[in-house]
Amino acid sequence: MFKPSRSITTAMPSDLAISRAAARRPLEEVAADMGIGPHLLEPHGSAASKISLDAIDELRDRPRAKYVVVTAITPTPLGSGKTTTAVGLGQGFRHIDKLGIVAIRQPSMGPTFGIKGGAAGGGYAQVVPMEALNLHLTGDTHAVTAAHNLLSAMIGNHIHKGNRLGFDPHEITWRRVLDVNDRELRTIITGLGGPDDGNPFQSGFDISAASEVMALLSLCTSLRDLRERMGRIVVGYNRGGEPVTAEMLKAAGAMTAILKDAIKPNLMQTVEQAPVLVHSGPFGNIATGNSSVVADLIGIHAGDYLITEAGFGADIGAEKFFNIKCRASGLAPDAAVIVATVRDLKTHSNKYRVVAGRPLPPEMLAENPDDVIAGAANLRRQIANIRRHRVTPVIAVNAFPTDYDSEHQAIMDVAAEEGVRAAISYHFTEGGRGAVELAEAVAEACAEPSGFHRLYPDELPLVDKIDVIAREMYGADGLDLSPLAARQLDKYERAGFGSLPVCIAKTHLSLSADPRIKGAPTGWRLPVREVRASIGAGFIYPICGDMRTMPGLSSAPAAERIDIDDNGEIVGLS
Repeated sequence: MFKPSRSITTAMPSDLAISRAAARRPLEEVAADMGIGPHLLEPHGSAASKISLDAIDELRDRPRAKYVVVTAITPTPLGSGKTTTAVGLGQGFRHIDKLGIVAIRQPSMGPTFGIKGGAAGGGYAQVVPMEALNLHLTGDTHAVTAAHNLLSAMIGNHIHKGNRLGFDPHEITWRRVLDVNDRELRTIITGLGGPDDGNPFQSGFDISAASEVMALLSLCTSLRDLRERMGRIVVGYNRGGEPVTAEMLKAAGAMTAILKDAIKPNLMQTVEQAPVLVHSGPFGNIATGNSSVVADLIGIHAGDYLITEAGFGADIGAEKFFNIKCRASGLAPDAAVIVATVRDLKTHSNKYRVVAGRPLPPEMLAENPDDVIAGAANLRRQIANIRRHRVTPVIAVNAFPTDYDSEHQAIMDVAAEEGVRAAISYHFTEGGRGAVELAEAVAEACAEPSGFHRLYPDELPLVDKIDVIAREMYGADGLDLSPLAARQLDKYERAGFGSLPVCIAKTHLSLSADPRIKGAPTGWRLPVREVRASIGAGFIYPICGDMRTMPGLSSAPAAERIDIDDNGEIVGLS
């Protein structure tokens, strides 16, 4: 029998309406709950406050929170609701008399104006005010864009003024970035015009969320660490094949100066006034997909539980959280929440095609627990991916109003077969009280001993690190390296970069490199097209399949619906 998500019998208000109706506390009070005094806050209006990095040292002697990462099964283009679940879980802990601190990324305006829309959570489990979070906030992404493009300008100027460092024009690897989806900038020719307009080079733009500067900002542990990482950025190679860095160009200091405020995490709150740390925004499928280390170094001593979200499915976001972010922070997770939805699992049955911006197929909305079971191979794979890191998984069934009890039960049955805790969570429609069972399950998981284990050792060769991830996380039979990728990996090993972790860029819509393939495919190989080196951030960056580092807009982008009304209020944002 059809059953809406518990108490929902009428249409819910829009996310934007819920955000505007939410009562907010002064952020000084929210910070006080965390043990953060007003001397550590830098207000940016009523929506957000910067937190001084001095908070890391001031809170260091306080008890350590349990550390929880929220990830998911492989999502549809519509997403699985990880941010909503992370926020709902943070609110749920308050209903069992525990303080949950939520740490999330800042949304990129590319997706906000593109297909996906904003990323503040949703319903009664969102960060408020949502328009501030989704549009600019405190300007951190603009600072990343400016710092990145300053380095681009200094490269071009250096070559124009005589090329003292001996750049090989065919080995300049530093591109430009912009926080917008614009496919026409993927490949460009710079320097067209007369002699005073520079030298013509082929280059291109990535989205700002894919910038090494963004990844570097998310992984640094202090302002000094930020400065040192800036200097290590490799922008190209000289004619002798040796790397040229931002330090050699004397650009790293100015870049760091641009980011001196952006390195400070932003404090916001949920619709239920729970604290949220919002900081950095690296893409999950292209970059590291996790919020900042410095936010976690503050949050880990500011409450009972620190809940952070990793981008997309566990094969991508959680893998990078475990093997890149935790390497940088030194923190070890106590539990991992895997978000699963009826919609996602039905998609993995291979019977339905979900397209962003279009209604779901009507037959997909019919009650059919067998379709959920048919797609469960993906859930089982993601459970195994968490367990490979010796972290305890918890399944969060993110309940939608169109779900059926029998379909929820099908997911619970799979969890029981796998020996995993699971809870049906109604945070979207009920807020924190709808996530109490999930909070209790996570608390139980966190009480178990943690044996956190990374997937590979530092000394493993780069190609073997990629192979380990492909086989163990994605289920591939091995790698297919392009000749270019093979040459690049060899060059990075010879340059001394072989001990770095790898950050694989691939589609988030499949465990494979082909977004059309659902479930848990076998009998395939991971195609590695090219490999980039993000030495300042501290990882090597293989690009697999047809992965794009600058997304494009859809035929009906969200930007067409966003406007300002007669009262000066933003409309159409979701």
